[in-house]
Amino acid sequence: EDTPDRVARMYTEIFEGMDKEASEPLSRVFPMDSGQMVLEKDIVFYSMCEHHMMPFYGKAHIAYIPEDRVVGLSKLARTVEIYARRLQIQERMTGQIADALMEYLAPCGVMVMVEAEHMCMTMRGIKKPGSKTVSIASRGCFEKDAALQDRFFQLLKP
Repeated sequence: EDTPDRVARMYTEIFEGMDKEASEPLSRVFPMDSGQMVLEKDIVFYSMCEHHMMPFYGKAHIAYIPEDRVVGLSKLARTVEIYARRLQIQERMTGQIADALMEYLAPCGVMVMVEAEHMCMTMRGIKKPGSKTVSIASRGCFEKDAALQDRFFQLLKP
């Protein structure tokens, strides 16, 4: 008899990013003139595919090169959560994270890579468990600098 209430609370939690904006976590910045890459990797997330209303989940990796300010590391994870906790597609989410960092931090550049397993591919349809989808978004100085991109990928290796 309590199932409808539990399901309603679950969906409120799963989609809480619909009512949030990245400006919340990304507005808390600290002055710094570094120019050195900041990388936060292996940020675990869970999201819901807007096509099949089935989960997809994985890890996000974010790098940026600050111009004159940095943000607390937990704020990068909070930004991922905001975009993941929406009806979403992975490709859009990857770009939204990169665009938010460019808008609110004004860095030299941003690179975001998201690796995810989609239940619509593993539980139904083609039924290929373990398959991963990788999406990448690069902005600013990361867009055309192959050496910078290579450095990002090297830092992701275990």
